Amino acid sequence: MVDAVIIDGYTDEPAGLGVPPYLDAIQRYVAGAIWYVRPEWQVEYFTIDQIRENPKLLRVANKARLVVFIAGTAVPGKYLGGTPISYEELVRYTRLIKGPVKVLGGPAARFGFGVEGGRSAIPKEEIKELFDVVAYGDVEAVVLELLQEGLRVEQVNVYATLRRSGRELNEIARRGAHIAIKHPCYPERIIAEIETYRGCPKAYFGRPCSFCIERFYGKPDFRPIEGILKEIEELYKVGVRRIRLGRQPDLYAYMAIGIGELEFPRPNVNAIHKLFRGIRMVAPNLRTLHIDNVNPGTVCHWKEEAYKVTKIIVKYHTPGDVAAMGIESADPKVIKLNNLKVMPEEAMEAIRIINEVGANRGWNGLPHLLPGVNFVHGLKGESEKTYELNLEFMKEVYKRGYMVRRINIRQVMAFPGTEMWDVGDAIIRRHKAIFRIYKEKMRKEIDLPMLRRVIPPLTILREAYTEAYDEKKKLTYARQIGSYPILIAIPLKLPLCKEMDFTVIRYGYRSVTGLPYPIPINKLEYKLLKLIPGLGDRTAANIIRSRPLKSLDEAINIGVPPDIAKHFDFTEN
Repeated sequence: MVDAVIIDGYTDEPAGLGVPPYLDAIQRYVAGAIWYVRPEWQVEYFTIDQIRENPKLLRVANKARLVVFIAGTAVPGKYLGGTPISYEELVRYTRLIKGPVKVLGGPAARFGFGVEGGRSAIPKEEIKELFDVVAYGDVEAVVLELLQEGLRVEQVNVYATLRRSGRELNEIARRGAHIAIKHPCYPERIIAEIETYRGCPKAYFGRPCSFCIERFYGKPDFRPIEGILKEIEELYKVGVRRIRLGRQPDLYAYMAIGIGELEFPRPNVNAIHKLFRGIRMVAPNLRTLHIDNVNPGTVCHWKEEAYKVTKIIVKYHTPGDVAAMGIESADPKVIKLNNLKVMPEEAMEAIRIINEVGANRGWNGLPHLLPGVNFVHGLKGESEKTYELNLEFMKEVYKRGYMVRRINIRQVMAFPGTEMWDVGDAIIRRHKAIFRIYKEKMRKEIDLPMLRRVIPPLTILREAYTEAYDEKKKLTYARQIGSYPILIAIPLKLPLCKEMDFTVIRYGYRSVTGLPYPIPINKLEYKLLKLIPGLGDRTAANIIRSRPLKSLDEAINIGVPPDIAKHFDFTEN
């Protein structure tokens, strides 16, 4: 008999991602809380995509004693690996489950149900009637109390929280690692999102960013290194081979020195080194070890320490990593009115430092560690000039020869309790036409040439995973597994769920076109041969006439440049 069911509607917060192939910490903590109190219970885990495909899974949930829904996208984006639960689905599926005690946790319960960028969230009070318990605090703490009280709902403190530094949370994290084996991406593709701490140093000074929900987690609460390592060790034991240190607002501020005294506390180089070295000791054969959020203010205020931390990351991680930076705006007026982190010149310095250390190319074809740039639109003080300044800032980044792995342009989602709640989407609506033109310019004038710089023609992207085939466009889509992976479109029908290498031949704004590496030169149609950089119509025609080509020398003799010919596979069948 199944005692408890976790229904994962997926989560996406400023600090924390739980859309496949990612499994966020919240989902694992809930499983760990159940097993902490009831180690004998059988716990099932279903994703919302699994329920969409097989609604009969709800019958399993109906027979359980406890069902925990986890949902909420505070910074929604476009996803290939899964589609987060909609508000309508949450209502419908919840009403179909009538027997068990029903709990809602995650950003939807804590902050409100985010719909999409540019629209205000649905207040959490509107969700309350659907559930027996809405966890306004930490859902794992609420579940813990609920089980300790024998599922008596009236006895539970829905605002309960757990200290990240406490023994209880870290033991829950260790036990919850075992739920990973039930994830649909297990074992090959699953990435476990690891929490190092939560809360923002700015909370001490009463100057949070106007739109950010991280403030609601309070002052920084660091998990001990030993607790993090035991959790990662347990994940590794059950077969997880991909880890991202993503659930924190600023990795460089982990165990920082001067918390509560400085708005940008000094990076604790020794602690970060101990953490990364420890990860490699308990999980020696990780296939992915990436990071996520980095505060550009920390980097530019503590340059020497930032250099050291970046070198530590590059030493222990896997290439293709991204330090996502919330720059948000290059308009000084917007920065001041919204208490943002850095002025444009400070942001530029942070980008320079990460590039200086992390730009070298790794074994998988990508630079080791590059910054990602986040812009948020619809903030207080925004004007037409804001869009011009953001474009000029990114043009200057490109002009200086720097690289960024992605430019994330989003419209603010206002949550209750933030300064943006009263503003809502008024500024977004006013600038709707400008935003559309600006976004197109950013993609065309910056993203496209930047992608060519980050991934030059004929780069070999190794160990990409084929995920989907578009019958209409006749394209197979593949991605490497890690932070903000580049989408590879292959103009061939390839087997899915297979790891392959690809040679880059063309570029979109945020994706590349690739061919299998080595390129099957004796099998490709003429129209695909012409796409290979450096061939052209005449050489492509020569290849067609001379096939089957049997060697590198044969290819060179008919006019194929040697640096292109070395990418060829001369197999005939």
